[in-house]
Amino acid sequence: MKTTVARFSVAHHQLIDEHGQALGRPPRVSPATLRRLYAQMVRTRRFDERAVRLQRTGQLGTYASSLGHEGLHVGLAEAMRAEDVLLPTYREAGTLLARGVPMEQLLRYWGGDERGSDFAGPRRDFPYNVPIATQCTHAAGVASAMRLRRERRVAVCCLGDGASSKGDFYEALNLAGVWRLPLVFVVGNNRWAISVPLSKQTACATLAQKAVAGGVPGVQVDGNDVLAVRQVMGQALARARRGDGPTLVEALTYRLGDHTTSDDARRYRPEAEVSAAWKRDPLPRLRQYLAGQGLWSTADEETLLTDIDAQVERAVAAYLATPPPLPTDMFDHLYAQLPPSLAGQRAEVAGAAHG
Repeated sequence: MKTTVARFSVAHHQLIDEHGQALGRPPRVSPATLRRLYAQMVRTRRFDERAVRLQRTGQLGTYASSLGHEGLHVGLAEAMRAEDVLLPTYREAGTLLARGVPMEQLLRYWGGDERGSDFAGPRRDFPYNVPIATQCTHAAGVASAMRLRRERRVAVCCLGDGASSKGDFYEALNLAGVWRLPLVFVVGNNRWAISVPLSKQTACATLAQKAVAGGVPGVQVDGNDVLAVRQVMGQALARARRGDGPTLVEALTYRLGDHTTSDDARRYRPEAEVSAAWKRDPLPRLRQYLAGQGLWSTADEETLLTDIDAQVERAVAAYLATPPPLPTDMFDHLYAQLPPSLAGQRAEVAGAAHG
């Protein structure tokens, strides 16, 4: 005799389509919020474009572009509270900017200056870094501390589709489910793990269904629909804050640029696929929605671009004017009291620097 012991489903969420048209009843979002979301997305893109130009002219190190991810990054930041903790990867520039990290600090990080990780805004957020799923177990640890302290805060762990194939991710997901941790995993599914397409990474129909293995809810959202991301993340965060445990959010998007500035995606991605992805660009989608609601005009666009470009250039100037770190800095943030063996090395480095 055979009986069904469990059934699972994955819901897909979308509020506005790629043409900026509401699917069903228009989202209940205030005009001020809509305009702010759009401005944050535009700021992310203009910053990103300038960072790429800095790298191409030798003024910045290897840089990971966020082109095409602005809806996902801004939407999840908008849903978070200031006291929540973000554990980012290397592509969440829009999230960090929206949470109050100054542009010049992000530039310092990509310029090889670790002082760029000393965020002036969200002090408890984890630093910008280049992990592949290792941050997932860190996120479980952060969420465990929140639970033990009975804090109404949530850890938000960002990762890519490639990272969802690693053991660290599954281990953290399993622990989060067992302990009902206040944790939201956000998988930005941009279809490519550097040069490896999603079809060669997993046999799963969705990445959201990987949540089933951990006994937690898994949902899928159109990651290019900033309003849908904001809504789905808001629900997942509220669930975690109530003590009901973690959620896995799969956000469908696309990496419109290269993996990093050291990559050439033309070598492995079909041109037709990239062209089709540009038609789902998150920025025109929200701009068209705003215009359809009578909330945006050509003059508004020109004013916004002028203002943001000025912000970006001020940040670039501040970055370029930053004095380089001292050689002794490598010793100064390791221990409360430097061991004698390292103290001697520090003194030697300091002497060489002044000699």
